[in-house]
Amino acid sequence: MKSKSGTKQAIKAKEKAVGSSAIKPINYVPRIKAMYQEKVIPAMMKEFGYENPMQVPRVERIVLNIGMGEAVQNVKLLESAATELEQITGQKPVLTRSKKAIAGFKLREGIPIGTKVTLRGARMHEFLDRLVSVALPRIRDFRGISPKAFDGRGNYTLGLKEQLAFPEIKYDDVASIHGMDITFVTTAQRNDEAKSLLAHLGMPFRKP
Repeated sequence: MKSKSGTKQAIKAKEKAVGSSAIKPINYVPRIKAMYQEKVIPAMMKEFGYENPMQVPRVERIVLNIGMGEAVQNVKLLESAATELEQITGQKPVLTRSKKAIAGFKLREGIPIGTKVTLRGARMHEFLDRLVSVALPRIRDFRGISPKAFDGRGNYTLGLKEQLAFPEIKYDDVASIHGMDITFVTTAQRNDEAKSLLAHLGMPFRKP
């Protein structure tokens, strides 16, 4: 069993390797994408009996969403959350707005109440790599993710309680501690296909 110091050193090494901002070569292929092509496709073809590699489900996009209802009273909280999302993903987020007015919460229609980012392509693969290799292992007392958060259409939503799981976010710089939802939109038709896909890509599901 690894010691705590050994585990921390391993995580730091992964942070350096996965989060490197060095200029990528022209023929660069993200590690997760290469793993999907070389290992996941053959494994899932065998597991589900697909006849064509194109039938194997894939992750189409990843959506990170932060809801900030308190931003109605303090817009700086929303600005801070948007900055953090950009630091985490390397992509500028967009604001999400209220769809209807709620008098009890002093909420008018069209008021910014959150921020989100939709990742595709290389940024999506690199984010997934950092999530499974660096961010999730940093969570205290982490015992795996729930296998019950699928929507029945092959999509999965992971709820994180704190943005501090990501090493890009420094505790002394945050305006408030908040969570986020991370939704994996896949081409899978069923939950079991989507779960197998994400598990093969390194998502650490809890054992029943």
